[in-house]
Amino acid sequence: MNIFIMILIALFMGTYYLISSPSLRIREQEIDYAITRADLRAIAECTLAAHNATINGMDFDDVCVSQNKIESHVVCMTAKNAIVSCESDQRNKKPEYTYILTTTSPIPDATYNDMMEVLEQNYADVGTFGVFIDNQIISGGGTKRNIPNAMLKELPVTNGQLVYLTQYSVPDTETDYETVDADDMICPAGTAKVYRFSRWQCVNVNTKTNCAGDMIWDAGSSECIPDESRKPLCAAQQTAVIVDDVWECINPFSEKTCPNNMVARLNYNTLEWECVSDPNAIQAAKKCDHMVGGVIYGKQGATLRIPTSSCTDCETQYIDPNTCRATCLPDKSKLNDLRCYPENARTCDGSSRGFYFGFPDATYIANVSVVRSVSVPLDAEHSKNRKFNCMDCGARGINKAKSLPPYVIVCN
Repeated sequence: MNIFIMILIALFMGTYYLISSPSLRIREQEIDYAITRADLRAIAECTLAAHNATINGMDFDDVCVSQNKIESHVVCMTAKNAIVSCESDQRNKKPEYTYILTTTSPIPDATYNDMMEVLEQNYADVGTFGVFIDNQIISGGGTKRNIPNAMLKELPVTNGQLVYLTQYSVPDTETDYETVDADDMICPAGTAKVYRFSRWQCVNVNTKTNCAGDMIWDAGSSECIPDESRKPLCAAQQTAVIVDDVWECINPFSEKTCPNNMVARLNYNTLEWECVSDPNAIQAAKKCDHMVGGVIYGKQGATLRIPTSSCTDCETQYIDPNTCRATCLPDKSKLNDLRCYPENARTCDGSSRGFYFGFPDATYIANVSVVRSVSVPLDAEHSKNRKFNCMDCGARGINKAKSLPPYVIVCN
């Protein structure tokens, strides 16, 4: 009887030992670990595939996307990290920054370390692919990356989500133009063959030097002047004058009646008769009948539009009587004009606020003598809109030594 009981005890102890063997427990733990790692790696691979598809403008609709609630968001921001539309604005200007953010559903807290091992083993070189924890992306190598706050306010990102953030530049749209072979076209001297308005044309090499009518280009004054070689020989009692850029013979006989001791004389600048006391006196020339503007540059074959007046509503045109060159100068009397300052001018009063003019470039400033005593800044903080603007220096205050309102305001 005792021997039978001892055999039962031995069988019971052997069975218990085999069931609870350490080698079996280790094997079971390895299987569970491998299953968890495989599931987490599958989530990471699906997230990466969905993210890359969004970058390439494609759709990735695998079942793993819906299972893990993977979503990709395209976010565009300005230089000041404000979210804007990703479409180009009226000025055809692209956003400063464009991001793609791909997120999953939150993974369990207990799998954070396992996911970090997956990322470190397979995506160690991707610093913006990791687990989102406390407003940061923590990658497999322990690297931490911040997400712009404006993006976090716009998108619902929570702790435990696997996120992938990429910044990229929107490519310019390439335009292909179909050109027609024109090897047999031979352009005359002084012209060049260019493809313009959907066809090949022979255009002048420099259209700025082509003067109409009987005018000729004067390199010294940079304008068209009458060509004396084309001046006609007029009949007796007639005089040759330029009318609409063409020489014409004007009959000097007039019906103008002058008082005693005065005679009629034709003013060749105005083509009007006037009464003078001494017809042999030197006639005062009316200067600047043709104003000289800035030099117009453009690519070969381009159509250039030359405005009649380049001054804005906030400027006054000044013509140099010696060179006949027209320049635009800021007009401080226009401060109360809503086209020059859209608010009441009194809104820019105070010890820390003042007006400044949006000068466009250094060439423009060189023609404004009133600002030659100060240095005019041309940085990004100062507008270049050729209008009056208000600068608020706040607690820094205005640097009075470097400022000259309403033209220049510099903060301390």
